[in-house]
Amino acid sequence: MEDGCSEDPLLPRSLDSLHNEKNTMKRRRPSSSNHALPKDMLLHEQNDYGILDQHPESLSQNKLNYKQVVIFLVAYISLGVLCFSVVRNQITGKKTNEILDAIYFCIVTMTTVGYGDLVPNSNLSKLLACILVFAGMTLVGLVLSKAADSILEKQEILLVKATHLQEKLGKSEILKQVEAYKTEYKFVVALSLLLLLIILGTIFLYEVEDLSLFDALYCVCATITTLGYGDKSFSTRAGRLFASFWILISTLCLAQVFYCLAELYTERRRRSLVKWVLTRKLTITDLEAADLDQDSTVSASEFILYKLKEMGKISDEDIAPVMQQFKNLDIDQSGTLTKSDLLLTTSSDIQS
Repeated sequence: MEDGCSEDPLLPRSLDSLHNEKNTMKRRRPSSSNHALPKDMLLHEQNDYGILDQHPESLSQNKLNYKQVVIFLVAYISLGVLCFSVVRNQITGKKTNEILDAIYFCIVTMTTVGYGDLVPNSNLSKLLACILVFAGMTLVGLVLSKAADSILEKQEILLVKATHLQEKLGKSEILKQVEAYKTEYKFVVALSLLLLLIILGTIFLYEVEDLSLFDALYCVCATITTLGYGDKSFSTRAGRLFASFWILISTLCLAQVFYCLAELYTERRRRSLVKWVLTRKLTITDLEAADLDQDSTVSASEFILYKLKEMGKISDEDIAPVMQQFKNLDIDQSGTLTKSDLLLTTSSDIQS
């Protein structure tokens, strides 16, 4: 295959032809064809991209419920405040306000910062601290990190709009731009937010906690990385109120930055592999490997499957169960699926 032909013309043309065939079939379909099928056999209509619409229940499951996130966080902090009030006299360190110190202690424990300015000093308080730290880490890992990731994804659209102020991009163009550079935009948003939080925390410690500018930055870095040496921390009421929000947000943001950085590296390697797969010359060995039905010709579907396998997007283990399902649905063994196959499958399921 020559370099000039390496612009993967086969894939777009094959998809376009499938799309045109779909439209042709729609025009030829009798208007009463749907009524010939049982109600539970009706299929969702395909959208413009040929993808079946998702069931509403699956969409609701994928959508993050922020109300649940708030409930989990409030429940955790409430439990922590209750535990702290029970063992307050068994915790040593500088104290300001009972409720505020309890919230501050929960956040410092949850994020594993552990300054050491409030320390459990009895078996009961140490046991409660162990329970709080494991429950908090679970909450951060399973709920709050997902919420932070969802928030960053929403900010990507704002970033695209900001970078294209001079251009009038429609909603579809913005979504397409976000999807094309999803990893890069997420990393930029997370990094920008982290820098903003570092500056905000440094200024607050400098102004409110009376730390030097260098010590304030040092305390910020020790906090967001969860080092928590304890030589510098939030000791005033205003400081602990601020820290209760800032520590949680900043530590989550740093985790998102490192996650996005690793994802960015992986994504760039994947794109490099895809580019190599689509531009390298095709050999006779490739044609033989792509010929799944061994008929000495490679169809568009066979070529697409072979290239997807070469890119590492799918494997034989992914294809095998799908092919088995196809064979189970192909009742008449014609090699194609029709409405009659689906009706026969339904009737056989009812009989069984």
